Amino acid sequence: MDTNATVTHFFLFGFDNLQNFSILLFVVVLVIYILTLLANVLIIVLVSVSQRLKSPMYLFLRNLSLCEIIFTTNIIPKMLQVILEGGSKISFYGCAVQLYAFGASGIAECLFLTSMSYDRYLAICKPLHYSTIMDSRRYLHLVIFSWLVAIVLPAISICLICRLMFCGSNNVDHFFCDLAPILELSCSDTSIVEFEVFAQTVPVFVFTFLYIVATYVSIFTAILKIHSTRGRQKAFSTCSSHLTVVCMYYGTMIALYVTPNKRQSININKTLSLLYSVVTPLLNPIIYSLRNNEIKNAIFVLYSKMRK
Repeated sequence: MDTNATVTHFFLFGFDNLQNFSILLFVVVLVIYILTLLANVLIIVLVSVSQRLKSPMYLFLRNLSLCEIIFTTNIIPKMLQVILEGGSKISFYGCAVQLYAFGASGIAECLFLTSMSYDRYLAICKPLHYSTIMDSRRYLHLVIFSWLVAIVLPAISICLICRLMFCGSNNVDHFFCDLAPILELSCSDTSIVEFEVFAQTVPVFVFTFLYIVATYVSIFTAILKIHSTRGRQKAFSTCSSHLTVVCMYYGTMIALYVTPNKRQSININKTLSLLYSVVTPLLNPIIYSLRNNEIKNAIFVLYSKMRK
């Protein structure tokens, strides 16, 4: 950040209204974090070693699990310190790194969820052309594009934020460096940063959301045209897990960043952030595991090999 600024660090308040339950909250968040890491690492290992999970859908899922690991590891360890100590310092550059990793993993997740919906659209609506359209080259291009966009776009925002002056209060009423509370502390004009973030949000969040909605309208229309009940059930089961994860991800994002206003309680905001950053990353691999027979079979095969 600007070296002329008098503020050299921020102080994260965390959950000041839950001090009486800090130990319980610490244990719960720690357990969920460990389970999240194990579950997402398991998905990555399964897709990497199982020959049955080499289709683009599972390869995209592997990248999605990597996003979840980056996202949770960026936020939760510091959150645990904040909970345990009743608040914690974080340097300007530590805050910038957290903001960058938060934005990069969030953008990557949006793009991979969109790629997965495109993959499901091709598999159900254009099954005869699926293998020629979604080949290894197309998959590789989508993965490279998603990671490049996720790496570059947040860097622009962070460069602009690092030019701001912070010369007043350094108290952040949150458990991590979220963008809105950080900008509120700046004594510089933040309009350029806000416009740049808005310019990123529209194509990355809004357009991907609308694209996913459009693809699932086409998918459901195609499923309803299938005459056999078994065929409809099989087609729906191939995309139900992805649709559930999409609803969870975009639902919490909309509740947290689209609908809130200045009158909304900061405690409600922090509660939604807690669900988004702690609970959702654990539920994603569980949903894919419980609703996908191929992943369950891969888990059984891996477990059998480990016992030998």
